[in-house]
Amino acid sequence: MSTTEQETNGLPGAPLTTKSKVLETGASMAQSFTPVKSICAHLNAFHVYTTDPNRCVEANHYCSHLNEDVRQCLIYDTPESNAKLIGVEYMISTKLYKTLPESERKLWHSHVFEVKSGMLIMPGPNGLPTGVWETAETKEMEDVIGLYGKTYHFWQVDRGDKLPMGEPVLMGSLTEEGQGGDALKAMWQDRDRRFGVDTEQKKMKREMIGDPGVHQGEKGKVEHSGKWANGVLDADQVWKK
Repeated sequence: MSTTEQETNGLPGAPLTTKSKVLETGASMAQSFTPVKSICAHLNAFHVYTTDPNRCVEANHYCSHLNEDVRQCLIYDTPESNAKLIGVEYMISTKLYKTLPESERKLWHSHVFEVKSGMLIMPGPNGLPTGVWETAETKEMEDVIGLYGKTYHFWQVDRGDKLPMGEPVLMGSLTEEGQGGDALKAMWQDRDRRFGVDTEQKKMKREMIGDPGVHQGEKGKVEHSGKWANGVLDADQVWKK
């Protein structure tokens, strides 16, 4: 059987050889992997394709801070050891977002709805009391709610691609109730079950988090078309009707 006919972890390709495993073990013991070790948060939410707002995909963000105003996140399809790296997201403060030209703002989305709705979660470690972890999670949400994100996905796992295919796709976030339809509702419920979280409970706990609003650049009126239109000032506008 050829390598292309074999599958490992659901992908075309042969299993790791003993040589590869030995080299992996040696490298992990000898090298520092410093950039990866700076990851300090795992966030989970859903991203929507700006080219097709009916398509959403679960996104596990593993984020590090470059400074107080800039974060960068690797995005995986699952939190498992064999997870696929499907994209990246950069997050910046409102202060920096305000410095962007209008042509750039359309590539960025807000996180207000993700936080206030309870959609965005920081999965907790096993064994830690829920109340203790939710206190830490809420503090994290107080910071994230004012950030803007720029996200590209390279691997469309939701359509069953076995390998990263085509060009990177600009992704957005959900900004109001009802978006994503029944498909998102089912994914959301399944996510909550797997992580053992209660979205409605999180929503209530986050009522005390102040709504920072959105920058004036997000308030321009454009027709809702499901695709980027001329005059769109930022990524959230894909949802404005």
